[in-house]
Amino acid sequence: MADAKVQLKEIYPIPEAAKKKAWISGREAYDKMWKRSVEEPEAFWAEIAEQQVTWFKKWDKVMDYNFDIKKGPIFVKFFEGAKLNVSYNCLDRHLEKRANQVAIQWEGNEPGEERAITYKQLHEEVCKFANVLKAQGVQKGDRVCLYMPMVPELGIAALACSRIGAVHCIVFGGFSADALRDRIVNGEAKVLVVCDGTFRGNKAVPQKATADEAMPSCPSIKSVIVVNRVGDKIKCEMTPGRDKWYHEEMAKASAVCEPEWMDAEDPLFILYTSGSTGQPKGVMHTTGGYLVYGSYTHKIVFDYHEGDIYWCTADLGWV
Repeated sequence: MADAKVQLKEIYPIPEAAKKKAWISGREAYDKMWKRSVEEPEAFWAEIAEQQVTWFKKWDKVMDYNFDIKKGPIFVKFFEGAKLNVSYNCLDRHLEKRANQVAIQWEGNEPGEERAITYKQLHEEVCKFANVLKAQGVQKGDRVCLYMPMVPELGIAALACSRIGAVHCIVFGGFSADALRDRIVNGEAKVLVVCDGTFRGNKAVPQKATADEAMPSCPSIKSVIVVNRVGDKIKCEMTPGRDKWYHEEMAKASAVCEPEWMDAEDPLFILYTSGSTGQPKGVMHTTGGYLVYGSYTHKIVFDYHEGDIYWCTADLGWV
């Protein structure tokens, strides 16, 4: 970290070739965009929402809010009255043009351990797991806890939840049994998705066993779905009637699952703070606002263009 007393005034010179194709070509363009966003917020966000998202039903009002407690409850709402589905936006709308294009290029723990998943394949896997969740009794509004390392099944599970209107809660795979328990109990999760284990370097580390430590204190959990990540490197105890192997359930599931059309203000996911300064606090993100803002900021911050590869080394549990 730079010394607080040192003021850096250098500006990185952006190559002209990059400037020409950039969504925001420089400070002047940014200032113009920012000015409109604060002077005409409804028109600005309506335009962005039209560009970024496919809507099943358009909104009645772009935004509404109250920060004055004297006037009633504090609230912020975006795109009230609109209907959409996150899974549809991430997958279905791309199938006509990008069915055979790679959606996820996954690199595993060891060199050479990799998977390339096309939009068509990802769509099928998401629909299958959405049906697996339905078979476990998961309905719109139910919470599903995802306690996994960075494997493709984590993204598949999150998208499957959004497809049927379930609220997912990703818990960092390195957290303890107590940390997992606190988040499951607070969110009243109905299903837990976990890996049998994970890798740290060349060492296989139990994950399902850690989850099992938390289960006696998690009465809301009805089913535990286990992804086979480390295989015979770790013994994985399964509780009859509660625990099910991911691959076995997927083999029985249909690849057809129509999306649940969600209100823009419906919950999409819950993420908890680390709990380092007290009890973990759940932060709930809504469907419409998150998808619009997340997709737009990804586009302009990373200057994403068709065909670019976005390399992510971060954990999905650390939004």
